[in-house]
Amino acid sequence: MSLFASRQSNIVAQLNAFDLAHIEIVERPIRHILPSEVRVRVCAASLNHQDLLVVRGHCADTVRLPLIPLSDCAGIVVEIGVEVSRFRLGERVAAAPLPNWVSGPLSTEMIARSLGLASDGVLAKYFICDQQSLVSISNGLSFEEAAALPSAGLTAWNALFEKGNLKPGQTVLVQGSGGVSIFALQFAAAGGARVIALSGSDSKLERLLRLGAAHVINYREQPDWSRAVLELTGGAGVDHVVEIGGAGTFEKSIRSTGVGGSISIIGSLTGASGTFDSLAILKKTLQLQGVIAGSVEMFERMNEMIDALHIRPVIDRTFQMQDIAGALRYLESGRHVGKVVVTVAS
Repeated sequence: MSLFASRQSNIVAQLNAFDLAHIEIVERPIRHILPSEVRVRVCAASLNHQDLLVVRGHCADTVRLPLIPLSDCAGIVVEIGVEVSRFRLGERVAAAPLPNWVSGPLSTEMIARSLGLASDGVLAKYFICDQQSLVSISNGLSFEEAAALPSAGLTAWNALFEKGNLKPGQTVLVQGSGGVSIFALQFAAAGGARVIALSGSDSKLERLLRLGAAHVINYREQPDWSRAVLELTGGAGVDHVVEIGGAGTFEKSIRSTGVGGSISIIGSLTGASGTFDSLAILKKTLQLQGVIAGSVEMFERMNEMIDALHIRPVIDRTFQMQDIAGALRYLESGRHVGKVVVTVAS
């Protein structure tokens, strides 16, 4: 079944060599879908820090060029294979960034199929995947908002609720104002937790307060911000840390966390290698966990909460697909609060 004219070609963004100057908009042939596959007309895609690493060549051992970048998109089902039962034509959907992770624990094989990294991504007019890799999206969200969910939203959800088992009344520390941190703030506040947020910009801190943070700390004015976190928690420390800084912030995250707390390691913006006090982890019986997105089943559970609590993803700025290089430069500047999104013109 199809709403799709097979005579047309697919318009894609293609990375031909590493660096922003080597992304171009090209035509690729349309291929037939397999019986269990779905063709999606992509309406919007969103950017993640991983996309910058890919384009800049920091993941060269994994990437095969030419590559269609980006892992997160939302759109409309325009063709379904003869075995497809989960979706119908015209349905609004989003794609999982790890398409083979439907349920259960993550595996090496699943990571090896990461969209926009180990295989072609989603920044194209049309995107094909197996029906098991898609989720329905709420009619209450725009395509731009839904495209913000797959990596950043799902990572925050997984860290706090799937792995972290967040409870009302607990305290969460979030770092910065990128996509994962903003979703973590929104989800934690919606779940009845108290959120402490870090940023180096007073204007961003004001925005974080409006989004639900109970307390904010300017880490430029208070470089020993773990001391401020402990003061705000009466010396007890927080229950959960969403750690995106890496080597430059990890030691302070350990000091900020209370006994029995958890630290979800999401990124390494200040570097991946460093030293830390392992004795403090032992004394506090801390739980350390690396978090990469989540499964399709987690995605569906997250969407249920978003729909029930009317949470709206925060979109900082929207670009056209033809200006993907400009979108990546803007993401790299760090000026954003929330997600940077690319629309795919019809």
